[in-house]
Amino acid sequence: MALLPIIVFLVVTYIFSQRFSSYKPLNLPPGPRGWPVIGSLPLLAGPLPPHRALASLAARHGPLMHLRLGSFPTIVASTADAARLVLKTHDLSFADRPRTAAGQHAAYGYRGIVHTPYGAYWRMARRLCATELFSPRRVASFEPVRAQELRALARVLYELGLGAGHGDGGVPVAVREHVAGLTMRNALRMAVGEKWSACYGSAEGVEFRRALDEAFAVTGAVNSVGEWIPWLGRLDLQGHVRSMKRLSERFDRFLEKILDDHEQEHDRRPREAAPRDLVDVLLRLADEEEEGLTREGVKAFVQDIIAGGTESSAVTVEWAIAELLRRPESMAAATEELDRLVGRARWVAESDLPELPYLDAVVKETMRLHPVGPLLVPHMARERTVVAGGYEVPAGARVLVNAWAVGRDPASWPDRPDEFRPERFRLLDVDVDVRGQHFQLLPFGAGRRMCPAVGLAMKVVAGGLATLLQGFAWRLPDGVAPGDLSMEEFVGLSTRRKVPLVAVPVPRLPAHLYAAAVE
Repeated sequence: MALLPIIVFLVVTYIFSQRFSSYKPLNLPPGPRGWPVIGSLPLLAGPLPPHRALASLAARHGPLMHLRLGSFPTIVASTADAARLVLKTHDLSFADRPRTAAGQHAAYGYRGIVHTPYGAYWRMARRLCATELFSPRRVASFEPVRAQELRALARVLYELGLGAGHGDGGVPVAVREHVAGLTMRNALRMAVGEKWSACYGSAEGVEFRRALDEAFAVTGAVNSVGEWIPWLGRLDLQGHVRSMKRLSERFDRFLEKILDDHEQEHDRRPREAAPRDLVDVLLRLADEEEEGLTREGVKAFVQDIIAGGTESSAVTVEWAIAELLRRPESMAAATEELDRLVGRARWVAESDLPELPYLDAVVKETMRLHPVGPLLVPHMARERTVVAGGYEVPAGARVLVNAWAVGRDPASWPDRPDEFRPERFRLLDVDVDVRGQHFQLLPFGAGRRMCPAVGLAMKVVAGGLATLLQGFAWRLPDGVAPGDLSMEEFVGLSTRRKVPLVAVPVPRLPAHLYAAAVE
């Protein structure tokens, strides 16, 4: 009841401001008329996830749509041409990020890679990503780490079946849990070193992993009313800010230990010693006062690397195996290609991946249907911008690219766009890639704010999926038919499966390969 006078006052103020305003209204893109104060937020509160609800609205109002979400004008791009306007034609105008509670509380005051506003600090971050953190040389240097972790995962899955008394018949496993273990150990070894990768199975590592899961659940793009109506955000009615502050404290304890340990090791090593991992690189740059990079910034960078490297790859691999289980002919085609081009006498290596076009098509098709960030990370207009058709986007507007809708647009994908069909990539006029040059497929975004770790992510996803398909014949548990497999989504900052995939990996390679250690 205490909120009722405030709401009445805001509604009356809104009506009078609209009626007596002397300003010429903007020529905004078409879209639904919203309510005072709350705008069109109720349209996103139904049973559909936000990206599906926005796609349904775009089908009625157009590929470049305007709607007011709470206090903010919002532009939504839902086709390849509309995405090109946002991410290429007017990339600089839309290169900013909105100020959100997630950026403030979970990213050390916007000091990470993802939430950083456009400006000098962001340019420094992008340069570090390109030249230090995710350069081809740096990514290649960690290939042995990725290979070791893949072999370790294969051995674990193999021994699970033997230990349960199933012989070589396999035992049901939770796919994402095992793949997330792989991706998190990869990220830890790359970012913070061998010593800290061993903490994955410890109580401290389990706490960090649970905190990551919770963070992805509470920091989604459109799931917090307080992000869209700032005065409600201060009240924190949904408790999201409290959750983010609590999670930030848990992350900070873990990250402080990592930095303290690296600083102590650094004091014991020769000054000219080469950096061993990404924390060493970042601490050195912070010591050199590299364009505003501070200790808080180092922690924010490391947190983004671990979180992004763990979640997105694991979620994508799980969706890929689920789709292959629902379409056995695609599973057979992928394993046949591996047997023909790699064989069964050795494990698939990253150098084999360019020679596996069907596997590449499976990865792309999975990312087309199940982009981990279906609305990408929100952009914000830095200035008033006139786009195609004479439509105006006001400064400060939030800009969403619905990668989920783009990936299912019949204009770009005319052959049954809602079905999993890796073969479609063989029929395209061009070799559509995911690296931001082809706007009909945007799992990593495009332009200035594109994910800087796309090269690493593709190696982790393709290498992980290739190993799991080469090493095991996957099947559903007894009594579960392909048509029974739920494909519902759970939407947070990432879009994972609502019902975790449980499947049976049956070993299909000689036993000695599972026991062999990679030097």
